[in-house]
Amino acid sequence: MPVIGWIGLGQMGHRMAAHVAAAGYPLVVADAVSTDLAPKGARVADSNSEVGERAEIVILSVPDGAASLAVCQDLTKAKTRSVEVVIDSSTIGMSAAQSAHDLLKGHGIAYVDAPVSGGIAGAEAASLSVILGCRHALLERVAPLLSKIGGHLFHVGDKPGMGQAVKLLNNFLSATAMVATSEALAFGVAVGLDMQTTLDVINRSTGQNTASRDKFPKRVVTENYDGGFAAAMMAKDVRLYLAEVEKAGSASPIATEIEALWTAFDAHSPGADFTRIFPFVRDQKSGRGPKR
Repeated sequence: MPVIGWIGLGQMGHRMAAHVAAAGYPLVVADAVSTDLAPKGARVADSNSEVGERAEIVILSVPDGAASLAVCQDLTKAKTRSVEVVIDSSTIGMSAAQSAHDLLKGHGIAYVDAPVSGGIAGAEAASLSVILGCRHALLERVAPLLSKIGGHLFHVGDKPGMGQAVKLLNNFLSATAMVATSEALAFGVAVGLDMQTTLDVINRSTGQNTASRDKFPKRVVTENYDGGFAAAMMAKDVRLYLAEVEKAGSASPIATEIEALWTAFDAHSPGADFTRIFPFVRDQKSGRGPKR
């Protein structure tokens, strides 16, 4: 088996890396913040460059495009480079994916645009959707490895950035569902309805969505607000989506409003879990919370 490098051991990354290690791949890991969650038996590298020296395939799970490009720069500086393929599972946007591809191509390293969807639960269960924008030859090479972290591999295009496009529009829909469901259930609560009973009706009716089926019953009704995804990351993803929509000249009347609301929520509640958007939306008209 090839040696696999893993850079980024955050909420998603360490769970995905654990599945790769459990499948028997030799693993060398790095993280800019902490490697405390490195899979048992993995070699901990002193730097990203060392990962590039020891691993044939390197998987990235980092917060944004700037981090991804910085890691790619580090990998190109490996003194005795082994890395041949970089798989980027991060959500970084189309432009950053193309830039990473171009940077690595100049050093003879292939780039696979492979953002993932499914959240912490999907990472834990190895049931993520992996959305791939790359050449078919690369897809065939990396599919056996990616099948260890994803239950569904989708090849959406041959160019880097195509995976990002699908991931961004998916996250925009998820963000919109969360906001719209918050507004609808805030109305229900305001007129005296029980939230769980209302959800039971919605989830057997035409208004059902991922927020009503999963986030609200498990995270909002319970008031645990523990979805495991930061509001700041959702705001970032919606901003990326809106930027790409504007670049494409596509329609964006809803995206403009959704982006403004997520940005306002992130500013109001730094570090909050994204499921806490419900009380923020609920309080918008009541006067108990800040206005956008």
